[in-house]
Amino acid sequence: MRQFILFSLFSLLLFSCTTTSKNEKIKASEWLIGQWENRSEEGILTENWIKSNDSTLTAESFFIKGKDTLHFETIRLVEKKGELVYETIIKGQNNDKPILFPLISETENELVFENLQNDYPQKIKYQHHSKSVITIAISGTQAKKVVSEQFKMAKVK
Repeated sequence: MRQFILFSLFSLLLFSCTTTSKNEKIKASEWLIGQWENRSEEGILTENWIKSNDSTLTAESFFIKGKDTLHFETIRLVEKKGELVYETIIKGQNNDKPILFPLISETENELVFENLQNDYPQKIKYQHHSKSVITIAISGTQAKKVVSEQFKMAKVK
């Protein structure tokens, strides 16, 4: 009986540790939650992140110039088996199928995702500067040239 109780307690402890650590990466990414905006002469870039569940953050990203939406994508940040993956569906690209960017590097204030098979970008980086400012950087090779773009985003909501 004593062995059964010890085994049960050990199993419960192991299960609770697994459950706790299961969503650590998504929890560490929750600084993305909110509406972020970059206003420039070219237009307005917006990303709106919400927590869908314990293992998923979702966002809509769009770029508007005047009254025209020039770019629209849906994004999911999903933790599966302890790995974080950035999934994006860009309207009109890749037959509207998801493009996956696995997490390759992370710190408390930075997430870096990479997919070397994607045409552009191959790398996506989010940097958390403060509660109200993040930077999104995309980079890669396009038309045989190294290209990099940065967007400083201010929190709206």
